[in-house]
Amino acid sequence: MKKRNVSLIAVGLFVGAAIGGVIGNLLGWVLPSGVVKDFFLTSLSIDIGGLAGNEMGVIILDLKIITFKFGLAMSLNFTSVIGLTVAYYILRYFR
Repeated sequence: MKKRNVSLIAVGLFVGAAIGGVIGNLLGWVLPSGVVKDFFLTSLSIDIGGLAGNEMGVIILDLKIITFKFGLAMSLNFTSVIGLTVAYYILRYFR
């Protein structure tokens, strides 16, 4: 059996989540106001700055000569989770 590259798996899952998020936003435009629209548009936002206790969403490292700002934010909704699942199964199928 041939081993997969970790970067290929990460990119494949990222693309699946991104396509799922786009489909969710398109469904939000098409669907009328109501419970179903709220279900597809409700998302969970995760950022590393919030985990570190910073409200701005970034981690700041000030060295007085140069300042580094690190940030990563993800927003997951129902269709992006479906996109992750589909991408996972596609990656498993094409070994």
